[in-house]
Order: sequence, then structure tokens, then C-alpha cells
Amino acid sequence: MTNKPLQYIGQGLFFALFMGVIGYFSTYPAYTHLPPDETLIKLSLRHAGQHVGECRERSPEEVAKLPAYQRKGGTTVCPRGRADVVVELEMDGTQLYHEVLRPTGLAHSSNSNIYRRIPVKAGVHTLKARLKDHPGSDFNYVYEETLTLAPGRILVIDFKAATGGFIFKNKNTM
Repeated sequence: MTNKPLQYIGQGLFFALFMGVIGYFSTYPAYTHLPPDETLIKLSLRHAGQHVGECRERSPEEVAKLPAYQRKGGTTVCPRGRADVVVELEMDGTQLYHEVLRPTGLAHSSNSNIYRRIPVKAGVHTLKARLKDHPGSDFNYVYEETLTLAPGRILVIDFKAATGGFIFKNKNTM
């Protein structure tokens, strides 16, 4: 019974030490998201490339060989594989990023995905984003814009084919 006061004092000292450590690390070392003269570009997209190969119609003999549940899908057969998606990002004529993205999935028939964080110097810059989602050498989505990138801010570059391609959004980090 005489050990109870010593246990309480020990627990109190332990909790005080623990709270002191937590308090110290909650304020030090100071965290800086970005250096004072930089901004961050976040490139994020999810896009399925075009199908590789041509669709064809099944012959009546091929349709007759299919089980009944597969005949309801129609007579058109398309390849499952999709083209690689090529993404490029340039700033003031200098290439910041270039990537060839393979489609995901076992048959390479799903989306190509990317998320990259690219720190750059703040200031007025001309950004050009390009995307190619088909076999061949020409880019079918190109977007160029001159922007003022303020220090400590984030520029999000998104892609939506349904709305015409690339979308640039300036976000405040504070």
C-alpha cells in the first residue's frame, strides 16, 4: 500500500515528459512546404488510349458457334488492347516531363494513370501540355497557356477528354 503514492508520482512524471516531447515536436522543426521562391505543378490524369486494331463483324458461321448468351452482345468484335498514352509538359520551351504510360489491366485494356509533383521557380511562364492516345506520331490534345505562378501556390493540371483536354487550375496552398 505504500507504493501507491510513488506510482502516481512516476506516472505523472512520465505523462509530463511525454506531453513535453509531443509539444516540442508539434512546433519544431519548422516544416516548409516549398522554398519561398518556388511553386508546385501537380500533373494528374486518368485516360484510356484508343483501341489498337480495327473492329470487325463476325460471320454468320462464327455467330452460330457462339453460346446463346454471347450472341446477344452483337456481331461486332473489337480488340481489347489500348494504345499507350504519351504525356509531355513543357515550360518556356524546356521539357519538364515526358512519359509513355502503359494501359493498366491484364489485357492492357484499361486506363493509363499518372500523378506527378513538379516543383518549379515562381514567375510568369508559358506552359504547354500535350497528350497522344493513339498509334502514330502526332499529339491529338495540345494546350498552351501563359500563367503567373506565385510563390507557395499550386498549379493543378488535369485532363478530361470530354471537355476538350487539359485543364489548368491555380490553387492557393494557404
